[in-house]
Amino acid sequence: MKDLFPDIKPINRRKFLSLGLQGSLALAASPALVKSLLAGEGQKLKVPDEVLKKAIATALKKGGDLAEVYVENRITRSLLLEEGKFKSAVFGLIRGAGVRVIDGDKTGYAYTDELTEEKILRAAEIASYIATSGRKIQPVGIKEQKRPSFIKVKIPLQQVAEARRMEIMKRAHEAALSYDPRIKMASIDYYDEIRDRLIANSEGLLVRSSLPLIFFIVQVLAAGNNTSHLGRERLSRHSGLEMFDELSPEKAAREAAREAVAMLEAREAPAGKMDVVIQNGWGGVLVHEAVGHPLEADNISRQTGAFVGKLGKKVAADIFTMVDDGSLPNFRGTTDFDDEGTQMKRNVLIENGVLVKYLTDILSAKQLKMERTGNGRRESFRYYPIPRMTNTFIENGQDNPEDIVASTKNGLYVQSLSGGSVNPTTGVFNFTCREAYLIEDGKKTVPVKGATLIGNCLDIITRIDAVGNDLDFGPGICGKGQSAEVTAGQPTVRIRGINVGGTRQRG
Repeated sequence: MKDLFPDIKPINRRKFLSLGLQGSLALAASPALVKSLLAGEGQKLKVPDEVLKKAIATALKKGGDLAEVYVENRITRSLLLEEGKFKSAVFGLIRGAGVRVIDGDKTGYAYTDELTEEKILRAAEIASYIATSGRKIQPVGIKEQKRPSFIKVKIPLQQVAEARRMEIMKRAHEAALSYDPRIKMASIDYYDEIRDRLIANSEGLLVRSSLPLIFFIVQVLAAGNNTSHLGRERLSRHSGLEMFDELSPEKAAREAAREAVAMLEAREAPAGKMDVVIQNGWGGVLVHEAVGHPLEADNISRQTGAFVGKLGKKVAADIFTMVDDGSLPNFRGTTDFDDEGTQMKRNVLIENGVLVKYLTDILSAKQLKMERTGNGRRESFRYYPIPRMTNTFIENGQDNPEDIVASTKNGLYVQSLSGGSVNPTTGVFNFTCREAYLIEDGKKTVPVKGATLIGNCLDIITRIDAVGNDLDFGPGICGKGQSAEVTAGQPTVRIRGINVGGTRQRG
């Protein structure tokens, strides 16, 4: 068997874990070890065109509408600084290929983590067994396409010394601990990766890309008043290390520390129906979950979900416009083209309250006879793509954020949301408020804890009566059977009369 990556040797799991633990001790003292672990980093993904053509032909030998080969090589790095010490450094070398066959509404998928011609063709053969319709197509000869890139890099990750990453982490750690005497601990997680992708299919497509990604998480624990609170702030972009020139690690640390200290004074949250103002930025995760997931077209094609049959109809307030845009430069949810090779772009989903588009991948677009929106995404080569959001947000409105609060007599001001879930079939959701405050007589007052937002997607987007002009974004991880990097965003918004779960009745 000829290995298509002869310069990158596989590492078994036990040895890899051992090296990861050793790395936490040898990171600063032994650059040679790090260099050895990352041997082959940045190597171009090269699979011979003949192998790709054979795989596509093999996948279609029993029939089908489309065959696709997805090849991936991923280099990952994860560092943890906690209690003033570097606790771990883990390096990952991941590579493999997946072959997919679509035949009508059915999908056949098989993958291999050995990039040899024999294993790729075997995966193609297994995937081909799904085809039973008898339809056979003649694959178009693949030809590499050059695409515009939405990701610009100034300081490539593979050229950055480990000491520089560690210095950034130390800066955040020191900023957090120096914020207030009540700060007891800070944890800094640094993760980066370089993911090389190659996608070829029976429509003649051949595209490749190399995607850097940084994910920086600061968690800060404060204690006092016989309680404690863990504040959190996250930074992430598809970017080189220049990300930290614009997104300050110290500012992120101080923001996490501010939240941790402020919530030490929190009272029990009231329960009942309330007007809720949600701060700009990561608050957009509410519409991501409550509205975005039900708009993903795999749900629609199965005729399930709150938005089935509502295309072209009024579903939200006139001032509500929702967008998914995978072309925002360097955003966490941006990847040039999706994991099927479709160019990412701006997709307006709900415009001035009217539903105008669903989010599709190749299969759901075919089933619904709609355009491909560039939302076919997968966690890795071990998964076939499904419709997923990228960078999803509520568009800017006309209202001044201060006026929104001032015109709210009583209610809840949600500054930060935590975990949440939605049933895409019913549209019912619930969200935990990590940082929230009462609004009393038009002013944000005391912090409250234990608040949850409960509602139905179609209900809340008709109850939005104010949208600010301060659109901002926050990075996150979206789970839907497989994880995906996303960004959620919104301006400050007000929702009238939403159910709030709390631990005490309103006075």
